Amino acid sequence: MAPSVSLHLRIRLAPGRRDDFFAFLREAIPFYESPGGIRIELLANSADDHRFIEVVHYATERAYELDQKRVSDDPTMKQFLARWRSFLAEPPIVETYRRHTT
Repeated sequence: MAPSVSLHLRIRLAPGRRDDFFAFLREAIPFYESPGGIRIELLANSADDHRFIEVVHYATERAYELDQKRVSDDPTMKQFLARWRSFLAEPPIVETYRRHTT
């Protein structure tokens, strides 16, 4: 089934930080996905090798809500997010999408 909520983080990495960023993701993604119901995907811009979209797929609205609480309250998550921000050349653009049924 398609994810209920998808969070899109449009980012541009600082020059020279690609390899460090990929190493960070190898460490961070298992933690990000650890509660279950969360899947991380990385999309690379084919015209700019420092521009990406990180997509966080949530299986349910509840998984999304619990993860938002983890982002605001969990010290380990806060440390990961501070490290994540250190790789960015500019603030991320954050967009939240919900599955739409017609």
